[in-house]
Amino acid sequence: MMLSAASLSMDAFAASLCIGACLGGQSSAAALRVAGACGGFQLVMPLAGWYLGSRFLAAISGYDHWVAFGLLLLVGGNMMRQSIVPCDPSCPPSDSSRGMPLLTVALATSIDALAVGISFAAIGAPVFVLASAAGGITAFACFVGVLVGFRMGERLGGRVEFAGGLLLCLIGANILRIHLMG
Repeated sequence: MMLSAASLSMDAFAASLCIGACLGGQSSAAALRVAGACGGFQLVMPLAGWYLGSRFLAAISGYDHWVAFGLLLLVGGNMMRQSIVPCDPSCPPSDSSRGMPLLTVALATSIDALAVGISFAAIGAPVFVLASAAGGITAFACFVGVLVGFRMGERLGGRVEFAGGLLLCLIGANILRIHLMG
């Protein structure tokens, strides 16, 4: 159960590294926001998946991977674009540790937890222990990920933002590949 919970946190950890690398300054507040959002979604999504799976299994399992792919492609593509396009001095750079960018990343990286919740409903397994562990492990991993990402961003500059965006796109593509290949 703990291994499953830890594996659910890996997408969010990778995303938190990217978010931290793109921050203009180290911020434990940003790390707490990312940890709270991603950990919260990893806690809630398996429970939501279990509920939905017990009610509507066949109706939602056909497209959840497309939603995750699209959201990660959108956020990752925007990060890559921002690393290439010169900054407009009158427009401050966006902070992916706040608002819609953060919620989009938290949602996209927890779609797999929704799918796990659905599968638990399909086999009649209890989901609360998994959801609690996934939420806690993800929150911790994301907190550390933002701080480590910031250090990487300090050393490598704008290349990290492009690489981070590319990584989010690849995570989305991998989610899609796993679901399409079985």
